[in-house]
Formats: sequence, C-alpha cells, structure tokens
Amino acid sequence: MNFNATKAHVLNRGVTPDSFLQELVLWAKDAPDEIFTPNPHYDIYSSVKPFLGPYTSLLNRKAVMCEVLRVLGGFESSWNWDEGVDTTNQSSLHNINGQETGIFQVSFDSVGFDPSLAECVNRYCGGVSAKLFIPSMKSNHVFAMEYCARLLRFNINWDGPIKRGYMQPWLKRDAVAEFEELIAPNP
Repeated sequence: MNFNATKAHVLNRGVTPDSFLQELVLWAKDAPDEIFTPNPHYDIYSSVKPFLGPYTSLLNRKAVMCEVLRVLGGFESSWNWDEGVDTTNQSSLHNINGQETGIFQVSFDSVGFDPSLAECVNRYCGGVSAKLFIPSMKSNHVFAMEYCARLLRFNINWDGPIKRGYMQPWLKRDAVAEFEELIAPNP
C-alpha cells in the first residue's frame, strides 16, 4: 500500500506511521457496515461534516471514519497503541472504569452509552470488565478501532480534541479520497 495524503502532518505529533495506516485500511475493508450507516445521534459524522461532508456513499463514510481515527490516534497518543492512563486526570487515576487507555484514549466507562458497546467488548474480550477491556484496548488493534468507531457514533463528548474542535482542522479531504481508494473492494 502506498500512502501519500494519509501521511499529512497532525499538529505537533508528526506523521502517521505506515504500520497504523495498514492496520486501519485492513480493518475498514472488513468492518461491519452498520458502524458507518446514518443514525439519529449527533455523532462524529455530524461533528466533522463541515470539514469532510457531504457524505456520498457508505464507502465515503468508511473513509471519513478512517480519517477521523488517523487524526484522533495522533492527537490522543501520537499513534501509541500502548498509551496508558492520563496521569494529569485525577479522577482517572482513582477509578479503573474511567482510566483512558490505548491509542484512542478510550475508557471502560464508555460502555454505558449503548448496549452494543458492551456487546462489542464481550465479543472481543470474553467478558465486560475494565480488567479485560484495558489490556485488550492496547493489544487487540481490531478491537480498539472497532470500539472507538462504534463509540464515536453514540457520543463525542468523551473526547476533548473532538468536543473542543481541536482535531477537526487537521482532517484532510484528500486523505479521505485516498482512504476510499485503499478500502474500495477489488474489482
């Protein structure tokens, strides 16, 4: 796979590693369509529409999610799958359910936003607990991408860079177009 537009700089985090982009593309090719279809919530697609919309197809929506995850991974952890708890957040340090973890800095307490999130955790982790969630979010990259994408469809307020609008200016339409080419079904 050749990456060009998807290597765009993200703030002071640098450029996205090829290894992350490869995993993201492979995940998106096989990810369930239900993750990307329109829903009634104010979700990530609502938030980034001024930057990446209008959305033209399911393939385009998948590519938009890839671009969101690319930039979010940079903002949250500089694309470090093993990123741990935010040591500046006192509530996270004293509550295992609220500890941010992994490349997207997602916490276990987010499973409460929708029953489908707990189902996703159970499917990948073999149970629904913070003690299973935290190491799986770091080691099972497919789980981390799917869970974060699903979570972003129900709520974006858990994520500071999205909620405060810091991430959105770093999203690139040409990266979305490149992702579309990379994840399109082979003819």
